[in-house]
Amino acid sequence: MTRHTSPRPVPRAQALAAKALLTLERFLHIEAVSGIVLLVAAAAALIWANSPFAASYHALWHAPLTFGIGDYVVSQSLHFWINDALMTVFFLVVGMEIRREIHEGALASLRLAALPLAAALGGVVVPALIYLAANGQPPQSDGWAVPTATDIAFAVGVLALLGKSIPGNVRIFLLALAIIDDIVAVLIIAAFYSGGLDYSGLIVAAIGILLVLALRAIGAGSAYAYVLPGAVLWFGLLKTGAHPTLAGVVLGLMTPVMPTRSNEHPVDIVQRVTDFLTRSGTADIDRAAGQIRDLRWAQRELLAPVTRVQMALHPWVAYGVMPLFALANAGVSLDGVDFGQPGSVPVMLGILVALVVGKPVGVVAMSWLAVRLGWCALPPGLSWGGVALVGCLAGIGFTMSIFIATLAFADPNMLGAAKLGVLLASSTAAVIGLGFGKFYAARMKRLKATAGPAAPA
Repeated sequence: MTRHTSPRPVPRAQALAAKALLTLERFLHIEAVSGIVLLVAAAAALIWANSPFAASYHALWHAPLTFGIGDYVVSQSLHFWINDALMTVFFLVVGMEIRREIHEGALASLRLAALPLAAALGGVVVPALIYLAANGQPPQSDGWAVPTATDIAFAVGVLALLGKSIPGNVRIFLLALAIIDDIVAVLIIAAFYSGGLDYSGLIVAAIGILLVLALRAIGAGSAYAYVLPGAVLWFGLLKTGAHPTLAGVVLGLMTPVMPTRSNEHPVDIVQRVTDFLTRSGTADIDRAAGQIRDLRWAQRELLAPVTRVQMALHPWVAYGVMPLFALANAGVSLDGVDFGQPGSVPVMLGILVALVVGKPVGVVAMSWLAVRLGWCALPPGLSWGGVALVGCLAGIGFTMSIFIATLAFADPNMLGAAKLGVLLASSTAAVIGLGFGKFYAARMKRLKATAGPAAPA
């Protein structure tokens, strides 16, 4: 016998709470908001490090944080756990973003990737050459890769502030370029900023990868099942001397882009369970519990793991990992940077000029050359003004640039000068990008009004 209870009106407080939570969830996925949060964290670190409480800032990040079981104890500074452990989650999201784009996005074919690939290549090579022109001798030259990276959150956030007046293909081009930049940055870290390799660690890392592959083979779909193999991989890379955050990239690239294989499609399972509950309700507790377990599995498998996990991690990375990284690394004490020491000024100015000037010059020049040689063409809605706008925004190198700087410079004074250069360059590039973006949007609006409604955007 089927029993249905009449729906009861939802209390007003409950309805308002549900609406507020939904609004908050949507708000947290707005890229401009995460960029602003990152900016606030960086500003807070800078103010704190130059305030009367500066000693507490440095003491906090150097405070030891200890984990252990029995006699096995690991003790490292809070700064280490943020930069070497927590940032692995950030690189995991980067790896999954790359995996998605290779599967079905801007990197799915050479034809689609040709233009952003050429632009990213110019945006890496030209800034590196500009920096090396001012810093040709070590240890200053070790920072050549600092101005090669683009911060996706900041750059896309600034672009979002310009509103819908900017054609959609401009955003797609910026995203593709930033993703390729991330790939290059990961390769640079692996090749140039890892110490002498201890090959015994590769055995441990290989065990972690094999565990991941084994779990995939038996159809383990829960992300929690991969935490232990991921930790083994992380520890193995740490032991080799490679930067352990690369474990996140490896796991991201291994994340499946297709749902788990099943004899029954998730949508069919949802329909079956709905029919069962409609007919039988929950009177048969055992059968109902089994049906509900199937429903939960189907709900999980409606999205591919790479999409599902990335969506779940996005708020934690955007509003937790990245702001915490900014707070721990952007606190450059202006009194602590001695510009009288050799190399400090060239490092700071080299990064500043390389990001603000080198990025747009490299992006536009290589894009023009690729189109001129017939390797690719500008997609509809993307004019040369849009390419120039993307080039300006690509000069925002905050997160990855500071991360590479911490690997490149052991000298605290030179590291402080490099961080200051990144902060000045990123803020300058953001202002230039906003100003040029306003001009570009107004020009596009005038062209549309002149050409009529049938003209392309």
